[in-house]
Amino acid sequence: MGPKQVVPQSGALFQQTLLEMINVKHPLVKLADVIDWEEIERTFGAHFVSGTGRPALRPRLVAGLLYLQHAYDCSDEVIINTWVENPYVQYFTGETYFQTESPLDSSSLTRWRKRIGEEGVETLLMVSINAARQLGMMKESSADRIIVDTTVMPKAIAYPTDSRLLEKSREHLVKLAAEHGIPLRQNYNREAPRLAAQAGRYAHARQFKRMHKAVRTLKTRVGRVYREIERKIEAIPAAEQSRAQDLLHRVNRILTQKTKDKNKLYALHAPEVECISKGKARTPYEFGVKVSIATTLKENIVVGMRSMPGNPYDGHTLEETIEQVSILTNRKPTTVIVDKGYRGIEIPDVRILRSGQKRGITRTLHKMIKRRSAIEPIIGHMKMDGRLDRNPLKGRLGDALHAVLCGAGHNIRLLLKKLRLLCAQILQQILEFLSQPNQSLIPT
Repeated sequence: MGPKQVVPQSGALFQQTLLEMINVKHPLVKLADVIDWEEIERTFGAHFVSGTGRPALRPRLVAGLLYLQHAYDCSDEVIINTWVENPYVQYFTGETYFQTESPLDSSSLTRWRKRIGEEGVETLLMVSINAARQLGMMKESSADRIIVDTTVMPKAIAYPTDSRLLEKSREHLVKLAAEHGIPLRQNYNREAPRLAAQAGRYAHARQFKRMHKAVRTLKTRVGRVYREIERKIEAIPAAEQSRAQDLLHRVNRILTQKTKDKNKLYALHAPEVECISKGKARTPYEFGVKVSIATTLKENIVVGMRSMPGNPYDGHTLEETIEQVSILTNRKPTTVIVDKGYRGIEIPDVRILRSGQKRGITRTLHKMIKRRSAIEPIIGHMKMDGRLDRNPLKGRLGDALHAVLCGAGHNIRLLLKKLRLLCAQILQQILEFLSQPNQSLIPT
């Protein structure tokens, strides 16, 4: 069942409202008046087609929590605990009176993300862009000239090594056999962890011959458990056959993959993870998914953000990024500034300026090209201040949702910063006015 309309209650006659308790000049209070909550409720409400069951949570509550979660880099549990303690967060999410109990569980945010999908989170990004326009942070024509770049959004996985992947595979196989009562001749619960630890120590000591020998022995032990469960898979109920087959398929990939193979498996629970090299000295390889980011040229507002599975060439992602920006801003960009990784790509009716380009470049175009590097600190802030540095959501859908939400969280941080400056300027003007002789706010 869809969410119910909020009806003012008359029972709290002697209870103070949140507006009477909080500072109305707080940035979150000002931002709550700028956000188009009606558009969010309309988009989120379209996902409820059934008229039966328990009423859903209010869309403004969920949208507000998702905004602040990615603006302040909080987990699901932390943002809900903050909601209980902070009256400004409650007001931002649409509460009238201060609440002392949480209206939802952390798992509710997980179900809501799956329900609204990529369309719903793109609505959150679009509403943040419209809020920036209302506050005067960007113009309608700002979306005509954008900067586009790609980065890696790492997945929340451990660094993949052969010994760790093999030991994790054996643990899951033994657990599967125990759940369905499959007897194993040997489960290697004592020997396999010791071999995995030895391989790590030998690698640290740069004794690679001993390390490879320990890894080979461990692979032999895991292969024995794998083949025994494969022979006895008929003992597993039909309802659980697909899950068991999927696990066996992933373990087989780990057992058979080689060092130079493509499409390797880097995490048993996250097969969508890819190994991406961006040429960084500090992190030669990152494990996650490539993300394309588009910002306005001057204001640094994120107007497009999308995950690109499969580690495609940067130039092949440009058309999809421009299409997303056109949908979210209702304006198709006319000029796109990119780096040298986008060479060889041309898009009709769009002028592409690349770093290092010399031919036909005027002084104005040269300044725009020099401005391209402004997107690099934006990516850094999204990784340090936001949640782009570690994606905890599952699957390719989780990659798509998390990327767009990180862009929306960045815009919310910029909006709050702008509102803080406006409040400080207004307060300074009032103080200057009162400091003048014979000036008073109270008429005589």
